[in-house]
Amino acid sequence: METPSQKPLRLALVGMSGAGKTFWTKRLAGSGFPAVSCDDQIEQKLAPRLAAGGYAGINGVAAWMGWPDSPTYAQRESQYLAEEIASMDETLANLEKNRDLSLVLDTTGSVIHIGNNLLMRLRRQMTVVYLAASREEQQLLIERYLGDPKPVLWRGAFQPKRGESPADTVARCYPSLIAARRQSYEALAHCTLEVATLRDGSLDAASFLEMIQTKTRRSR
Repeated sequence: METPSQKPLRLALVGMSGAGKTFWTKRLAGSGFPAVSCDDQIEQKLAPRLAAGGYAGINGVAAWMGWPDSPTYAQRESQYLAEEIASMDETLANLEKNRDLSLVLDTTGSVIHIGNNLLMRLRRQMTVVYLAASREEQQLLIERYLGDPKPVLWRGAFQPKRGESPADTVARCYPSLIAARRQSYEALAHCTLEVATLRDGSLDAASFLEMIQTKTRRSR
């Protein structure tokens, strides 16, 4: 098993909000690996706009963006994506310049929208790991989104019906969003880990890395 003192470890965790990207990033950071949260970087870039509306934190970013059918959502969705693109470009430029750097990158659920150029750079610089939720776990992701909203770029997938509440629209449209993204995540990733297999409370950072190494060896 590699340790922080050996060759650079470069992992980018991708998947839907609530799949466990932040949890495992923090686990690896606790084992000594440098880690970056894309959400935190984007929040910092949006800070002046957030402060103007009295918002703070990742939940504040979600509140600032608003519900997908709000009048300002489309504009703020575009602003969020622009800052995500800028953040990813900076992170990858740093890795390209400093070949010996290790990094665990906690990406956003919307990473697949940053453009093909950046996605190819991401694949070249890092091992991309997709944390995939099963169909059975989709309801849990929906409940997490409704109960503890994180920024989500719907990109037109939120399609309310007449008389439907926003929560009902989310419940109906979110599975379609997950399905559409799954294909993109799978195409981007070097390996896929099912979220269900990661819920074993005994799994530590070393076990998580071993699972990734096993998966990537098989795919070569």
